[in-house]
Amino acid sequence: MNKKQKKALKKIIISIACLIVIKVSEIFLDYENLYIFGLPGGRLLLFLLYMVPYLVVGYDILKKAAKGIANRQVFDENFLMAVATIGAIIVALAYGSDYTEAVAVMLFYQIGELFQSIAVGKSRRNISNLMDIRPDYANIEEDGELKQTDPDEVAVGSIIVVRPGEKIPIDGIVTEGTSMINTAALTGESVPRDVKANDHVISGCINMSGVLHIRTEKEFGESTASKILDLVENAASRKSKSENFISKFAKYYTPAVCCSALALAVIPPVIALLLGRDANLGNWIYRALTFLVISCPCALVISIPLSFFAGIGGASSNGILVKGSNYLEALSTTGTVVFDKTGTMTKGVFEVTDVCTSGQYDITREKLIEYVALAECDSNHPISVSLKNAYNKEIDRDRVHDIEELSGHGIKAKVDNKTLLVGNERLMRSEGIAVTPPGTIGTLVYVAVEGIYAGCIVISDVIKEHAKEAIDSLHSVGVKNTVMLTGDIKAVADDVAKKLGIKAVYSELLPADKVAKVEELISSGSGDGKLAFVGDGINDAPVLSRADIGIAMGALGSDAAIEAADIVLMDDDPLKISKAIRIAKKCMRIVYENTAFAIGVKLICLLLGALGIANMWVAIFADVGVMVIAVLNAIRALFVKKI
Repeated sequence: MNKKQKKALKKIIISIACLIVIKVSEIFLDYENLYIFGLPGGRLLLFLLYMVPYLVVGYDILKKAAKGIANRQVFDENFLMAVATIGAIIVALAYGSDYTEAVAVMLFYQIGELFQSIAVGKSRRNISNLMDIRPDYANIEEDGELKQTDPDEVAVGSIIVVRPGEKIPIDGIVTEGTSMINTAALTGESVPRDVKANDHVISGCINMSGVLHIRTEKEFGESTASKILDLVENAASRKSKSENFISKFAKYYTPAVCCSALALAVIPPVIALLLGRDANLGNWIYRALTFLVISCPCALVISIPLSFFAGIGGASSNGILVKGSNYLEALSTTGTVVFDKTGTMTKGVFEVTDVCTSGQYDITREKLIEYVALAECDSNHPISVSLKNAYNKEIDRDRVHDIEELSGHGIKAKVDNKTLLVGNERLMRSEGIAVTPPGTIGTLVYVAVEGIYAGCIVISDVIKEHAKEAIDSLHSVGVKNTVMLTGDIKAVADDVAKKLGIKAVYSELLPADKVAKVEELISSGSGDGKLAFVGDGINDAPVLSRADIGIAMGALGSDAAIEAADIVLMDDDPLKISKAIRIAKKCMRIVYENTAFAIGVKLICLLLGALGIANMWVAIFADVGVMVIAVLNAIRALFVKKI
């Protein structure tokens, strides 16, 4: 418990103790006939005694209600509680009835508020665990000694030292040392991974064993930990339709019930007087006050946002970062999931599996690989990396000039003063060069030298370990349509889609073609639900932004993914997609349960209160009891480990 919660608990305990003492005293003292200093003051004394527990537990509510009235923000739960309890006290004074109900209403309301505060605190602590990824300092080595420095003050390119047990403060490359790092705070996975010299590491991970020297690649504010923290902290600002509905509902609902309570207190007595009957004003005022207590919309106003907050917190503990409850709500109705191929459903780790020369240009297989590696020297694309790995020699950049990247086609460059074209069949066709595809299935990189077709390099990608299981899991969770979009050739795309069980595949697409295809799928209503696009977050930013829900896969350390996607999966396991949908569905199920339960009980109790069947004790259950039950149900959204 925090200080505020402990203070609230203390007030509740004092109020209950005072109430017990007063009730016991009523057994032994006849306050009706008690004289003080020879005057009949027993009833006044009893009133003053009851005001002690009432003010102890209700002072802050009365204060908030007064502030709301002063600020012209009258209609809230504090106003309802203040009016209802003060009215009940006045009725008790006027008709000589018991003050217990008025004190009990305030007491149980405060118990409910405390319970709600503890529940919200629990879900916040869940997200606070994620906030622990923020490092407090960075170690800079000066004169053979380590000096702790504010991470904000570390310049790009500096060498920082991370000792065992410390958090990596800034993204960078390991220059010296080997170790194991714990990525659990980012990915939800407990299995550590090995790192060594030349490996990329990201902020927020914990160094477990050896000392690491890291050359920083980014400023602290641009590092992964900072980006993720900004994402999580801003999630509350993006509200779902359900939350917006509840906010609007409360805005109009509270004034409506206040007017209804006033009408209930005034109209029946006036009609009775006009008909010449007993107005029974006290009874109708009591009904109106009971009506006010019942009407308090706490259960809805508290439990619905709490359900989403808990859902986002539960997802984050599993390495699934959701940028807002609106995306969680949309994810629960996903009918179509569209995948990128490379880096999403495949590992993006390419290997050269075949090299074919054409016979049209006099060149050996080794020379063809050499030319291609030189032309691709400035590219970090996975295919380019595999081509340079196949060459496996130091690249002499002085031999390469005029490199031009042709988006969606390939690369044009001068190598040894010869014009090279390296890319797909579309590039060759646009240059009027006829090619002969080999029989091998794989990604085909065609090469032309001085406008003559020189040969083809076949590159194969590896399907991810859980990719097939992920597609089956999506179908089982209610996703009706799975689609794959790729710039790869049709043969490769069809082969991967068949192995994975993906229902539709569109190949040889440029980035703009992917956007157009997603728009076509959205407009056709394919899957009868929202469309989610899953990409690696680096080359797919336009499609991630255009889809109903953009999901970034394998986003560990990817700025583009965190910026463009609505949901970020902090590791590259495609099984997390179906888990994210299950979490969203559970969260929405809880939201609907709480909405139906709270409104249903309120309506029944409001009717009973208006008819005089329900008293203040029923009102207390309808308000505090329903809120407690709804909050208990809401925090179930936190528990998603076994989903």
